[in-house]
Amino acid sequence: MNPKDILMCAAFAVALPIGQTLFKFAALYNAKLSGPLPIRLITNWPLILAFGWYGLTALFWFYILTRVQLSAAYTFSILGSGLVPLLAWAIFKEPIGWRFAVGYALMLGGFLVIMQGQARG
Repeated sequence: MNPKDILMCAAFAVALPIGQTLFKFAALYNAKLSGPLPIRLITNWPLILAFGWYGLTALFWFYILTRVQLSAAYTFSILGSGLVPLLAWAIFKEPIGWRFAVGYALMLGGFLVIMQGQARG
């Protein structure tokens, strides 16, 4: 992969945790709303924003896949998966322990192994 493709895959890996964070904001906001579920859904602006974000990231993903093999691009999702608990801890004060750090370190090690293998062809 060239540097532009790597940057786009990394950006996508960050975009997904942002979407998950928006969905959590939507869930918290939903608790403040009243009325029937359909009304709460259409008046939940964080939820609408989350759906919009995922729509944009889906288009971005499509563009990435026009340039990069799926197996190479999807490997970057490992990076984003570990960011979700970090964001939950930083923003929502959700607890994470040492096992998260160890697990994420293993994930990053796996990412590096995969990327080195792909670089060698």
